[in-house]
Amino acid sequence: MTYFTWKEEGLTKDCESLDSMAARFEESALLMRRMSAEGFKVVKRNDAQVITHKDSEIFKQWGFISEEQPYQQLKLILEE
Repeated sequence: MTYFTWKEEGLTKDCESLDSMAARFEESALLMRRMSAEGFKVVKRNDAQVITHKDSEIFKQWGFISEEQPYQQLKLILEE
């Protein structure tokens, strides 16, 4: 039997058929399109792709945790 090795290690690692792999990719594509519609962007930093959003509240609402350094995460507290 002829064959080739599939080397993707994350998204489809637990899939046992091409149909389940296709379904996983389709689900992921739908999620990425929703994220794009909500204003998320992909930015290349140090040879890595990072997903960003200019509104930290929307970022949190999606359940994401920021990987920014702690000093960048602090918000300025204005005294009244």
